[in-house]
Order: sequence, then C-alpha cells, then structure tokens
Amino acid sequence: MSEEKAKKGYSADSIQALEGMEHVRKRPSMYIGDVGVRGLHHLVYEVVDNSIDEALAGHCDTIHVTILEGDGIKVVDNGRGIPVDLHAKEGVSALEVVMTKIGAGGKFDKDSYKVSGGLHGVGVSCVNALSRHLEAVVHREGKVWKQEYERGKALYPVKEDGKADNNGTTVTFFPDPEIFDQLVYSYDTLASRMRELAYLNKGLTITLTDERETDEKGEFIKETFHSESGLSEFVRFLDDARESLIEEVIHVEGEKNGVPVEVAMIYNTSYSENLHSYVNNINTHEGGTHLSGFRRGLTNTLKKYAEDSGMLDKLKFEISGDDFREGLTAVVSVKVSEPQFEGQTKTKLGNREVTAPVSQAVSEMLTDYLEEHPKDARSIVQKVILAAQARHAARKAREMVQRKSVLTGTGLPGKLADCSSKDPAECEIYLVEGDSAGGTAKQGRDRMFQAIMPLRGKILNVEKAMQHKIFENEEIKNIYTALGVTVGTEEDERALNLDKLRYHKIIIMCDADVDGAHIETLILTFFFRHMRELVERGYVYIATPPLYQVKKGKKADYAWNDDQRDKLIMEYKGSGADSSVSVQRYKGLGEMNAEQLWETTMDPEYRTLRQVQIENDMTTDRTFSMLMGDDVPPRREFIEKNAKYANIDT
Repeated sequence: MSEEKAKKGYSADSIQALEGMEHVRKRPSMYIGDVGVRGLHHLVYEVVDNSIDEALAGHCDTIHVTILEGDGIKVVDNGRGIPVDLHAKEGVSALEVVMTKIGAGGKFDKDSYKVSGGLHGVGVSCVNALSRHLEAVVHREGKVWKQEYERGKALYPVKEDGKADNNGTTVTFFPDPEIFDQLVYSYDTLASRMRELAYLNKGLTITLTDERETDEKGEFIKETFHSESGLSEFVRFLDDARESLIEEVIHVEGEKNGVPVEVAMIYNTSYSENLHSYVNNINTHEGGTHLSGFRRGLTNTLKKYAEDSGMLDKLKFEISGDDFREGLTAVVSVKVSEPQFEGQTKTKLGNREVTAPVSQAVSEMLTDYLEEHPKDARSIVQKVILAAQARHAARKAREMVQRKSVLTGTGLPGKLADCSSKDPAECEIYLVEGDSAGGTAKQGRDRMFQAIMPLRGKILNVEKAMQHKIFENEEIKNIYTALGVTVGTEEDERALNLDKLRYHKIIIMCDADVDGAHIETLILTFFFRHMRELVERGYVYIATPPLYQVKKGKKADYAWNDDQRDKLIMEYKGSGADSSVSVQRYKGLGEMNAEQLWETTMDPEYRTLRQVQIENDMTTDRTFSMLMGDDVPPRREFIEKNAKYANIDT
C-alpha cells in the first residue's frame, strides 16, 4: 500500500461502483442462487460477510445477528462503519452507493481489504434490491448516519441522526414477498453458518438471537459462537460423535508464498473421508486447487513415512491416495486476495498458485507430527494398510456387480418394475419399503414414466461398514444397478459415474412409522456417503404419504398432519349430520389400495415431494455421523431435542 493511500484509509474513494442493479429483481437467481429457502438465507450471509470482511481487516471483533418478528433480520457489527462522505464519481453518499449499486464495495479496492468473503462480490446491494424494506445505520467518527430503502430505492438522502460514541454498522432488512417463495428463517440453518464462521475466524464473537420464540424462562432463544483455537476446535466439533484414532488434532497455521494457510485434521475409526475446504470463509464444497494441495501434501508425506518405516513391505499391491484419507476429518482454510471460482455452482477454487503453498504447509506439519508422535504415526499407517486391503476387496466386489450387469443383458434387478420411457429427464423411480407396498405401488403407478423398486427390510448402515461390505449388500447392489450408476475411474476408485443414470427423480417412499423412518434414514445415509452427487444435483426426493383419512359416509379426505386432521373433523361435524366422524391413521403404505396411493402420493398433479438438499456440509456430515455412528449420548440428546417435530406412531 502506498504511503498516500495508507493515510487516506477507508473512505468514500475506497468504494467503486462497478455496475447498476436494475437486473437483480428480474433475475434474482443469477445473484443468490434461487428464490427458495437457500436464497432467503443467503441474504443473511451476504450482510454478515460485510461484517466478516471488517473482522478480516482487523477492525471488528463482534457481530450480532437477530431474527426479528415478521422474519426480518438485523445485523450489527463494531467495525469502522461504512463510509458516508460524498462519493466523487456517483455524486451521493458512499453509503448509498454501497447499498444501491451492484458490485459496489470496499472489497473491490485492494487497499481497503486484503481479502474478503461474500458471494463473489455480489454484496449488500443485492440484499437491498430483494428486500421490501431495508434500513442502514452507521456509527462513524462520532456521528450516527441513517438511510432507508424500499425494494432497493433510497427513500431519502443519507441523513445525520444523532451522536455516536462507537463505530459500526447496523443493517435491518425484510425480504420481499414478491421475490421469495417463503419468508420463514430457520434458526438452525443460521446457527450452523454462524458457528462455522466463528471457527473460521478465531477470536471473533458472533451472537444469534431469535425474537420469534422464547424459552421456558420467557427469554429469547440465543446462542453465542466464539472460538479461541479456530480450526482445531472445529475438527473436534465435527468429529465429536466418532471414535478418535489419534490423541491430538494435527494443526498448522501460517503464510506460505504469500498465501495464508490454516489446516486442522484428525483420524477416526470410521470408513468415510470428511474434508471441508474454505476460501475467504466461502465453503468450496466442490474443492479446488487448495484441496489438491492438501491431498498431495498428505499422500506424499504419509507414503514416504510408511515406506521408510518398512510397514508396507508385506503389502502386495500399491497404496492409493484414497487409502490415506479413510477415517480422516480435515478442514482446509486459505485466504486469497483475488479468488477465481469454477465448477457447476462456482464453489471450486481455480487459483493455481494456491496448490504449492498448501501442499508445503501440510507436508511440514505432518513430518513434524509423525516424528514427534511415533505411536500415532503407527496407528495411522496401520489404518492406511487396512483401507488399502478393504479397497482391494471392494474393487473385486464392485467388479462382480458391474460384470454381472453386462453378462445378464439389461442387468436390471428382477424386482424392478421399470417404466416404458427411456428419457432420464422424465423418468422417476420409487424406492419402496417392502414387497407388499411395492406391489400396491406397481398397480397404482403410471407405467410410462414411473418405475418401482421394492426394498426388503433395512439396508446396510454404511456409516459403520467397510466399502467391500457395501458392494456385497443385496439391496444396495440392486439400487446401483437399477439406477444405472457405476463407481470407479482410473483416477479415482470412488468416483461416481452418472453418464448412464436412468432416472432424474429418485423417490424414497417408506411407511409413516418408526421402522419406516429408520429405513428412510439408512437410505439417505447411503446416498450422502456414496452417491452424494445425486443429492447435489437435486435428483433425490422423499414421498409424503398422508397420515390420516377422515371419513363420513361416502365422503373422505386425507390429512398430512394433525392440524389438517382436526380441521377436517370440525368441517365434517359442522355439516349437520349426527354421525361420529371416523379417522383412519395410516401407519403403512400397504394400508392404502392402489388408487389411494396414486391419488395421494404418486400423482404428479397432487402429490407432495420433498427434495433432499444439503444446506450445510459441516452440519450434514456431523448429523449423519451422530445419528448412524456408534456414540450413543449425542444421538440421545438429538432425539430428545427434536422429538417434538416427529409425528410417528410405534
């Protein structure tokens, strides 16, 4: 930074307006991904990211996020406050430029922020454009400044509104019902992201308050997120439902070739790999060059140690990179001044200059750790050897499944009742619990585009199974072959090949009882751990059969929850007839005949399908390991906390 610019600091000249924002309201999905639940929550992240940028620059250590009555959001930080002086180019206050110009913000001026987060520079102006009302209040240089907006347009020029004895910015906004499908914020979703941000920015305090709900003491629901050790604590949190293989978290933090790198990792006794990567606090769930650097450093260093120790001498086949990552939980975080994003959802880092610094940092970290902890080092290498042996067995089991498909012509399971259409975009398959319900579904379906695949009993819990056991499980083999999905390429033995995927809707349909809920969870665990790309592409759904039939004489209606049931009962009783209304509780799909199953659960015109989405990688991974792993106390706590949401009869 030049001496002249350093003196100037963070002022109106630091704000650059790159382009107008007329397009945002017409094409909101281009800016925030979608106008559903995910896009709604992304508005909060954009505002919070502005405050995080102040924290990254060393000017903010506390952020308060509040969900207001009416589903508004208030974000308060103690940063420097957005500049309010006149913007030379635009002729209005810099605050108004930031709030009403897409792409405007200090993050585009390298002298104001070395690095910044946010959705690739979209900024708070996008939030303003998609809010029915937004208020910005700035405490700066001893004064309070204020401006309000409706759907992105300023209601009046920035005005002075009192004196201030502190600095900071407060943004309060209410999402626009003309834009969003629904306006209800999920406390748990926001809490997951705030927790994640606290781990990624150690020393920062973030509070989340929900003013829509009070606890038993009559106080608002509130949590405080703060981490002193950052990623080490993050990894412990992610892995708290798994059994650790080594005693300590392996951690490194520092700058390599000008790139700030932080890595934390630990090995556990599970068979899954859990890598989470971030660039400037953005979750890069498609990976990228930083993750490549991590894998290279890990594989090369561990392989050299294992070879030098002589522990690989008796192994008859080559160890692959996958083997070194089985049972590994790791978080990789880098800061990049000008990140380049690629991939289907623009969450894959493309900066090539990042690979070497991360690889070097991981290599140095591991070398030191292995030398200082020989017992842990031996445990890790033994785990790697077991993983290699299991992978070798899994390859044989997988080849048997895929060779059988080729030898038997179509290779489709005998239990599959396929559909006539061969266009995956219009075809859907129901994975149905039990042969009985499967038979009813086969009778009730539309044969043109609906396929039925009955599953017998409970499929394997893949969270606790080695890979070769998965390919030996009959029901899982049937799912692979029915979908037309294959596993394994020359580069990656666990890669999923969807080129011959036969259905773009995969619908899980289970009974509305405890067993049905368990089977649903087992199938979802399998998809998340081994067919995750299907979920990420939006191909996985859960059917919603009704819970009740309310009947009076020849008239009958269906209810999907207790409120609907009670409303129907009241309507029927109010019709004047003196008979007691009958209510049937459907526990199993088999209790409905084919016509009922079609009209309530399978008819595209009237059915309700719930699309399975991954809102937060970290939370989803932790939830599956907690629900399906060996550690009982966290599972019991989860069940007790969430029992009120269940509508399941035993």
